[in-house]
Amino acid sequence: MPSTISLEAGVEQVKKMREILKAHPEVITVVSQHGRPDDGSDPAGFYNAELFVTLKPFEEWRSGYVKSMLVADVQQEFYAQFPGVEFNFSQYIQDNVEEGLSGVKGANSVKIIGPDLAVLEKLADQVLHEMNGIKGVEDLGVFHVLGQPNLNIKIDREKSARFGLNTGDVNSIIQAATGGYQATTVLEGDRQFGLTVRLAARDRSDIEAIRSLKISYSNAAGGITYIPLSEIATITLETGASYIFHERNQRYIPIKFSVRGRDLGSTVAEAQSRLEKNIALPIGYSFDWAGEFEELQQAKARLQVVLPIALAIILILLYTLFNSLRDSLLTIAAIPFSTAGGIIALYVSGLNMSISAAIGFVSLFGVSVMNGILVISYFNELVAQGKDSVQAMYEAADQRMRPMLMTALSACIGLLPAALSNGIGSEVQKPLAVVVVGGMLLGPIMLLIVAPALQVIVMQWSDRRQKRKIERESLRGDQ
Repeated sequence: MPSTISLEAGVEQVKKMREILKAHPEVITVVSQHGRPDDGSDPAGFYNAELFVTLKPFEEWRSGYVKSMLVADVQQEFYAQFPGVEFNFSQYIQDNVEEGLSGVKGANSVKIIGPDLAVLEKLADQVLHEMNGIKGVEDLGVFHVLGQPNLNIKIDREKSARFGLNTGDVNSIIQAATGGYQATTVLEGDRQFGLTVRLAARDRSDIEAIRSLKISYSNAAGGITYIPLSEIATITLETGASYIFHERNQRYIPIKFSVRGRDLGSTVAEAQSRLEKNIALPIGYSFDWAGEFEELQQAKARLQVVLPIALAIILILLYTLFNSLRDSLLTIAAIPFSTAGGIIALYVSGLNMSISAAIGFVSLFGVSVMNGILVISYFNELVAQGKDSVQAMYEAADQRMRPMLMTALSACIGLLPAALSNGIGSEVQKPLAVVVVGGMLLGPIMLLIVAPALQVIVMQWSDRRQKRKIERESLRGDQ
C-alpha cells in the first residue's frame, strides 16, 4: 500500500482483502499480518500486509478449477477493489525463499543500482513502463524509496540573532512542542515514570500550525515577547526517503515481478532486451537481476558442465563394453528420439522448459542408452553367428522389443499420475514427469522403427569401407 499509510487507514483495507479471499469456497480461513511482528523478524512498515490463506484439499474444489484460476480471480478482484495497491502471490515457505533470493517481497526483481534516490525513482518508472507490456510478467510493482513527507525547518541565524536567540534555543522549543519534552519524573512507590509534555494536537496538526508556533524572547524592557516561528525560520513540507535499500554498500531501487503463463528465461530475456534498447542508464547506474531468474542462470551454468560430463562418461562406458567406437556411437543414437518425445510432450502439455524438465531429459539419456545396448549387443551376437546384417538387425529388434517396451511402459505408468497432476505443488514435479512419459512413449517406438534401419546403413557402409581397405592393403602386398 502507499508507504505513508497509517495503521488505522490500513486496517480497513486489510479487512476488505480478507473478506474477498474468504468469499471463495476453496478457502478455509485467512490470517493477516499488518506491518511487522513484535519480534522484529520481518521488518516492514504499515504499508505492508501479508495474508496467509489456508486452502481446502484439492479434491474438494470446484470441478476443473485449479490454483492458477484461483490466483487469477483473486488478482482481478483485488485490482478492481484496491487501485494503486500492489500484490504478490506465493506459497508460504516459498515466499521466504524468494525473498531471500531476490531481496524483496517478490519471486523476481530487477534492481537499479545507483547513488541518487530521485534518479533511481525516475529510472524505476521507465522500467515499470517497459516491462508492463511484456507477456508473462505479472505482479509488477516498484518498491518506492521516496514518498515520506518531511517537515523541514531551516532557522535563519541572522533573524534569530536580532531577537537574542540562537539556533539551539529555537530547536529545543520546536522539539518540545512537536515531539515532547520530559518535564519531570513521577514517582509511584519504587517505580519512576518520565512525564512528557508537548503541544495539543490541534496546535501541531499541520504546517500552518507549526508556522504559528510561538517562540519567546526577552525584550528590552526585561519582559517576555512571543513571535511566530515563521519570522525566524523557513518551513517547508518536502518528500524524503521512506525506505533506502542497500546491497554491498550501494543504494538500489527494486522492481519486483512474477512470471506466469510463460517460461522464465525468455520472459527475462525480452525484458533485458527492452531495457537495454529503450533506457539509457547514467554513468554509475546499472541493472541487477535477482530471484528465481538468478537461480535459473546458476542452474543452467551447472547443467552446461554436468551434461557434457554425463555424455562423456556414457560414451566411455559404452566403449569399454563394445570395444568399438562405431557401436558406441550407434548406441547413443537413440538419445535424439527420446529427446524429441520429451520436447513434443512439453509442447502438447503447454509446459515451458525448466530445470525440472532438464533433469527429466538427463534421465531419458540413461534409459535410451540402455535400450540401445539391448539391441546392439544382441545384434553383434547374431552377426558373430554368421547371419546377414539386415536379418540380424531384424531379429535383434524383434527379440528386444518386449523388454524395451516393458521398460518404457513401467516408467510411463509410474510417472503418469505426476504428469497429469494439477494440484498445488505439481508445478515442481510435473515438467520432469511429462518429459519422461513423452520420451518413454516415443523413444522406444522410434528406436524399433528408425534406429535399426539407420544402424544397418551405417554398419553396411562401415563394412564396405573396411573391405575396400583390406583389398587395397592386399594389392600393395602383391606388388
